[in-house]
Amino acid sequence: MSDIGTLNERELHAQVKSWLAQPGDQFEVPIDRFVIDIVRGERLIEVQTGSFGRLRAKLSHFLPTHAVTIVYPISAERWIIKQGKRRKSPKRGTLHDIFEQLVALPTSLDDPNLSIELLLVQDEIEREYDPKRKYGRRRGWMITARRLLKVKDWVRIENSADLLLLLPKTLPTPFTTADLADHANIPRRRAQQMMYCLHKLALVHRIGKHKQAHLYSLQVTL
Repeated sequence: MSDIGTLNERELHAQVKSWLAQPGDQFEVPIDRFVIDIVRGERLIEVQTGSFGRLRAKLSHFLPTHAVTIVYPISAERWIIKQGKRRKSPKRGTLHDIFEQLVALPTSLDDPNLSIELLLVQDEIEREYDPKRKYGRRRGWMITARRLLKVKDWVRIENSADLLLLLPKTLPTPFTTADLADHANIPRRRAQQMMYCLHKLALVHRIGKHKQAHLYSLQVTL
């Protein structure tokens, strides 16, 4: 989702806020030099559809004094609209995709005031052709809109240890990122991102190497 610009995310951002809304919520609340998406009592809720790196300053400012929840939608089922035709994308997002964002803030869940809610959603995107960008990765086809169709499921991560629940129980001991990718059925790059974060959070140990690959063991038993 890195090629989706901020402007193209606004519709999805607003729709997720609407889905989250509860009686008494306040929206777009200025606090100090920041604007908070949702204020629910003493809790601050931030809907983030892009990079978590954008949240560094806000988290640094508020976590010492406030409970903060980041809500992150993951596209588990996607429809693509292109030249007036609508088709289903073969790609499927999973809960493991959160690690693509956590690499920007690898130890953030060490803070007891931070929690994350992952929304597995059905969404749709529109693509339009821009001849000025025909040499890019998308060969000129740019995402112009992203919309929420349905929230299929959601998972709350209360602390760093909850991330271990995303590891498959079939992992050998010790294991490499290649083992993790195979057992979790995820790309090797995602497995590497997972191990980077879990190692930074001291939830796994590096105990040696097999050829050029790090060997990992868990700090706790799943």
